[in-house]
Amino acid sequence: MLAPTVILIFIFCYIPMYGLIIAFQDYVPGRQFLSLANANWVGFEHFTAFINSIFFSRLIWNTIRLSLLNLLFGFTIPILFALLLNEVKNLHFKKFVQTVSYLPYFISTVVVAGLVLSFLEPNGLVNNILAMFGVQPTEWIVQPKAYPTIYTVTNVWKNFGFSSVLYFSTMASIDPTLYESAKIDGANRWKQMLYITLPGLRNIIAITLILQLGALLTSNTELALLLYRSATYETSDVIGTFVYRMGIEQGKYSYSTAVGLFLSIIGFGLTFVANKVSNKFAGYGLW
Repeated sequence: MLAPTVILIFIFCYIPMYGLIIAFQDYVPGRQFLSLANANWVGFEHFTAFINSIFFSRLIWNTIRLSLLNLLFGFTIPILFALLLNEVKNLHFKKFVQTVSYLPYFISTVVVAGLVLSFLEPNGLVNNILAMFGVQPTEWIVQPKAYPTIYTVTNVWKNFGFSSVLYFSTMASIDPTLYESAKIDGANRWKQMLYITLPGLRNIIAITLILQLGALLTSNTELALLLYRSATYETSDVIGTFVYRMGIEQGKYSYSTAVGLFLSIIGFGLTFVANKVSNKFAGYGLW
């Protein structure tokens, strides 16, 4: 049963990794890059160029800030949503809310970004609502200070419902006799959630946190590309968008590969450290 998945992962995730070798070359399409003699090897030149770039500090700061905002709200809101909705006793209302919450996940990111951009236009929904409170219409999408909020709200709204499904499925596996025993002992709904539901979610929370920490520097590049403008580069330009411009738009394949490899190494390190911390304090991790 696992064979098709393992084969697909090996073909599309592991075999292409040999292409990382161009990060240490000055690669030109069509030139051999597996040859020790004919390839133009430059060592760590591209890595050094990126670290010494005038954009380096801005890219790292923007990426970390947007990722931390997404971690703060994108990690906690699904847990809180699942815990609160789990306390609702009206099953029809509960199913309705849960279905509505995860529907945005199945909408294309391009469509979601298009909706957000239309809402933020000078004559859009957001400005029309703010006008009721005396706020002058503003083109929010070109405001650098507004971009982190726009990005975070959009990302969380699109993903929080589907992310909560994992917690709902875990809560369904908790032994109901634990709740019955707690009721007999006089525990109210708050105590049951605090001492039964949350401990039951501990392992899955730890795994989710480890994975999100490992992806701390890989913010949602697709959404960032769709929402950012040249006027908002100072707060919206992240490593993923920078790699896209360098690699796809300017054709600097070796340079963009080096930046991507640099990002992956840091991500692996963060995952490793987060897993060690989780094993030490929570007693559970990925390995």
